[in-house]
Amino acid sequence: MNKLASELNETLGVAAGFLSAAGKRMYFPYGGILGQGAEARGSQINATIGMAFEEDGSALVMDCFQKEINLPKSAFLYIGSFGLPKLREQWKKMQIEKNPSLNGVAFSTPVVTNALTHGLRISAELFADSEDTLVAPDLFWDNYELIFQEAVGCKAVQFNTFRDGKFDCKAMKAALMADGEKKILVLNFPNNPAGYTATNEDAAKIVATVKEAADAGKKIVVILDDAYFGLVYEEGIHGESLFAEFATLSENVLAVKLDGTTKEEYAWGLRVGFITFAFKGATPEQLKALEAKAAGNVRSAVSNITSIGQHMALNAFSDPDHDNQKKEKYEVLHERYKEIRRILAAHPEYDEHFEVMPFNSGYFMCVKPRGVDAEAVRKRLLEGYSTGTIRLSGLIRLAFATVPKAKLAQLFQNVADAVKDLKGAK
Repeated sequence: MNKLASELNETLGVAAGFLSAAGKRMYFPYGGILGQGAEARGSQINATIGMAFEEDGSALVMDCFQKEINLPKSAFLYIGSFGLPKLREQWKKMQIEKNPSLNGVAFSTPVVTNALTHGLRISAELFADSEDTLVAPDLFWDNYELIFQEAVGCKAVQFNTFRDGKFDCKAMKAALMADGEKKILVLNFPNNPAGYTATNEDAAKIVATVKEAADAGKKIVVILDDAYFGLVYEEGIHGESLFAEFATLSENVLAVKLDGTTKEEYAWGLRVGFITFAFKGATPEQLKALEAKAAGNVRSAVSNITSIGQHMALNAFSDPDHDNQKKEKYEVLHERYKEIRRILAAHPEYDEHFEVMPFNSGYFMCVKPRGVDAEAVRKRLLEGYSTGTIRLSGLIRLAFATVPKAKLAQLFQNVADAVKDLKGAK
């Protein structure tokens, strides 16, 4: 094992037990090309960097590229594998502002990722071995399986998501307490595909359930997939990320927060995300060791994340109208959510054709067709009603984030009619 990796593992101490074999081998190459380049920074002649500069020292950039963006030439230069320092500090500050419970809590400075999917892949490679188990609700984003099970070889189990309209903590507990010392638990609120965020009551039970499993000796990496954070449309919903609770829950719990600009900032193609770590009793040195493991993973895979995207994000956050614009975009989705509630209340007959799954947030909601196959409904909607939907786990996912408010009533009528068509054809 590389000496730098061994030193990071020694710094982490017992927390190194959360790492996979690959995670234990991972390190950031401080003493290699990057370290030597850092030592040369400020030299009168610097012949270390794999970039090109004009005679005046500015970045050697073609006008046909620069004219497309309102950023200085420096935005075309490499950003280190950890990410743009000012952006990392700004995002950490914003995390505390959005999650006041994090105030005073020790957690790492976020490392920049190529959005949420990359953060999941980093988490899988750092923490998941073939003998470990990924635990997720049975209503989950299918990329979890592709990343953890197929790419990394981690076993995957799903537990029942809802029971009597609430999050099924008993099912989650059974999955956590099953054979195997280490579990990787993924919690995604607002949930894709269900569009559900834990109520305050459910959130407390979720945290208590994980604490119970940790107290029983299970080592649990809790990955908070906060892609849709902030898009909550009802009262009584847990308004903060559960990262705050898990950050100080137990020495047997490592909290990993994945978030970013994709959904929160309505910037899907920007591909700027963040990975953040915390565990009870973590020292600044241990948190920096986890940052180095993550940055080493970034370095080994893609070297570094888009400089232009990071500069654009940092500039947007400092725009005096940022908060107002974000609220305006939120209200577009909130109004669609309210319209869906109005439509469902006005059409109780729809209950004969589909069951509405719990939803209160995010981009999506799901319905469960009554008496007919969900895939058949999806195909009937596409072929007979020119309506595209997604079939997942026996449900039909409706992405109201993409549907204009004026077309929502027709969407639900089409779903009801498609189910009726199939019932009539039996």
